[in-house]
Parts: sequence; C-alpha cells; structure tokens
Amino acid sequence: MSAEPDLGYSDRPPRLGFFTDTTVCIGCKACEVACKEWNAIPDDGLTLTGMSYDNTGGLGADTWRHVAFIEQRKPIARQDPGLHHDIDVLAMAGNGSAAPPAQAAGPGDRFRWLMASDVCKHCTHAACLDVCPTGSLFRTEFGTVVVQEDICNGCGYCVPACPYGVIDQREGDGRVWKCTLCYDRLGVGMEPACAKACPTDSIQFGPLDELRERARDRLGLLHEAGVADARLYGEDPGDGVGGDGAFFLLLDEPEVYGLPPDPVVTTRDLPAMWRHVAGAAVSLAAGALAAFAGTMLGRRR
Repeated sequence: MSAEPDLGYSDRPPRLGFFTDTTVCIGCKACEVACKEWNAIPDDGLTLTGMSYDNTGGLGADTWRHVAFIEQRKPIARQDPGLHHDIDVLAMAGNGSAAPPAQAAGPGDRFRWLMASDVCKHCTHAACLDVCPTGSLFRTEFGTVVVQEDICNGCGYCVPACPYGVIDQREGDGRVWKCTLCYDRLGVGMEPACAKACPTDSIQFGPLDELRERARDRLGLLHEAGVADARLYGEDPGDGVGGDGAFFLLLDEPEVYGLPPDPVVTTRDLPAMWRHVAGAAVSLAAGALAAFAGTMLGRRR
C-alpha cells in the first residue's frame, strides 16, 4: 500500500504488518515462545490464572504475544464426517437388532473455544508516539512502532495513551517494552519470529494491503459457510486509529477477546485542547491588561 503521509516517509518499503486469523488458532502458544526466545524476554511466572488454560493473562512488558483462551457455552456447527454409525453397528452385530439412536447434544455439549494471539497493533495514528518526550518511540520505515529502551526515561506517558492497553513498564526497570514486529529481522528480510513459528498460519505476515485483501476474501468464505458472527477488527483505515498494522479476524464481538469495540487515538483532541488553552490564556492576559490599565487610569485622575 502507499505510504500514509503522516508516517513521515516519502520513499520507503511497503508497510508491513500482521493478519491474525483466529479461526485457525489452536492455542499452541508457539508464537509466545518464539517471541520470548528471539527477543530474550524474561519469563512471566508461568502461573495458571485458575480461569482458563491461559497462563499469561494479557499483554505486558514481559509478554509481547498473548494467546487468549476464551471458553463459551455456545452452540457450534455439527460436523458430519460421512459415517453413519447406526448402519455400521447393524452390520457388525449381524443380528438385525436396531442400533441405539444418536443422542441429541445437551446443554453441556454446546461448548467452544475461542483462541486468539494478541499483539501490539502498530497503529497508523499512534498516541504513544505523540506523547513520548524523548523520542524513544519511533516509526520505522516499515510503518511499525518501536521502542528504543536505551533512551526511554521511564516517564510512562505512553502507557495510558495506548487505546489498547498494550505498552507497559517493566517492574524493577521502569522502562517500557512491547512488540517491535521483530524490527531486527525485518531489516535482513526475515519474517517475525511469531509468524515463522505459527504451525497453522493463524499469524500471517506481509505487506499490509495484501493482508487486508486476503482477510476480506477469508471473511467472505466464512460468511458463505454460514459463520455470520465472523468479522474483521482493526483493518479499516477509516477507524479511530487510522487502521492497525496488526489486525484480526474474530468469531465474536471484540469485547469477548478483551479488545475495545471502537478504539480512538487518545491524542485526537490534543490540538483542539491546546487551541482552547491558548484562547483562554489570551483572554486571561487581555483581562489582566485591561484591569491594570484601568487601575493606572484611575490613579492619574
């Protein structure tokens, strides 16, 4: 895709990103392991939450990829593999007795897993970039957002600025850390470690315009197959963050996956706020000047 004007590059490679198709995620956590190994990220305790098989809980300074395990009591499509067990039983029995009827699925059988590998969204309009006072956060030539920890002063302004709650400060360190989309690997033509390790191609990497086209095709296939709840999240350049560099195909509402339904860059209103502040300051100064002039005029009389 062509470079967005606000990314700061007039001549650069195509913007790169992730498309995560959660419909084929098997929850193996290979992406989490590969991310930690390549980026030398400390372990985060490996303690089960007690709520599911998820042992990381969410993204953080020591978890740049997080595989969510969402358990739902919800009907799922019944698959027919082409085997008719009643006929098979009759043939095996050889006595002409009727086979037991197939049991209907009860409430306990209507159960499904939703699994999704979450990551930094590498927003087009990234609030973390807007508020960073040291330039620690920067936009790469690939359109991704990266933290330079060696010049991060630990102010933490970027943490509440992120509409997704991705960026985080490391305990005992103070600096912020997050996914870099393996910037060091991109520079030598390699794909990110998580995408390389994904056994089902749930995490797909490449030029963002190609990924968006591929995602729309995949969504169409799912809708044709009757999966009406399938939707894309973060692929729209017209949304509140200008589109994400890492977007998803979901099988339920974003909130089910812990994602905000309508994210907006948190610094969107800063220019208007500063204009109001400037206007108020001018009005205050004019009022003070008028009061001072009136006082001086009164003394002269």
